[in-house]
Amino acid sequence: MRLLRMVLAVGLLGIGFAGCAKPIRHTDVAAAADMTTTASVVQTASARYSQPMPNRIFSSSQLAGRTLEVATTADIILRPGEVVLTFDDGPRAGKTPRILDALDRYGVKATFLMLGSAAKANPALAQEVARRGHTVGSHTYDHTDLTQLDRQAAIDEIARGEAAVAAALGPERLSPFFRFPYLSQTGYLRTTLLQGDMVVLDVDIDSKDYFKDTAEVVTTRTLERLDARGSGIILFHDIHQRTVDMLPGFLADLEARGYSVVRLVPRTSGVFGRSVITADAPVDASPTTQ
Repeated sequence: MRLLRMVLAVGLLGIGFAGCAKPIRHTDVAAAADMTTTASVVQTASARYSQPMPNRIFSSSQLAGRTLEVATTADIILRPGEVVLTFDDGPRAGKTPRILDALDRYGVKATFLMLGSAAKANPALAQEVARRGHTVGSHTYDHTDLTQLDRQAAIDEIARGEAAVAAALGPERLSPFFRFPYLSQTGYLRTTLLQGDMVVLDVDIDSKDYFKDTAEVVTTRTLERLDARGSGIILFHDIHQRTVDMLPGFLADLEARGYSVVRLVPRTSGVFGRSVITADAPVDASPTTQ
């Protein structure tokens, strides 16, 4: 993949986001005015359709919903009863294949935000995710809290992750979708990515499947939050056994409640049709196997 140099634009954006598995820490690596670390899940564009849900109000007879073409984060506007399934931190042998099988059984597509290090270690599995029709984006190289790095180091980490995922995918398509590790970011980083034509995926419903809970607890918690909201982007991780165990039942419950799963795809022709975030340092993106 040829990486194109883009001009970094400094912008401040005061938007709040949620912590993931790690508490947000304050840092002195950037000025306080530049910090936009998170304390609660962001209200994305889909929030305008939020409403309390009874057990079933939708008339959908199948779980697979529409395909939504996305060019910017603002394009992700969901209707009542629509959900987007996202899986972070993979791919992982023994876990991701079973996630794919469950999604296949219900005929739905998800978005996988892969770590560069994980994709490099499992290139065949990364390619399998894409071949099965799922959207693949990036999630940095090593799942680093970017707010703990200086600006250039943070950009380098994002670029290295994207390049490694693209290299692992080979002929398969890398989408310009990105999620911040721990949902922790700064206004500068978010603005830089958006101006680089990346689509930052936020989270409406955090399943918290990284907690050491049973599959049943994860299912109940996620459904309760979804029913209260009515639609949204759901965060899972394809690296936990509890997520593997809960997903088939969760998908069955979604179908029984009349929800539909929206497939996100990029509107552009892929990373070659946009300005890619690049790092100053050379990127080692050669795929290896475990």
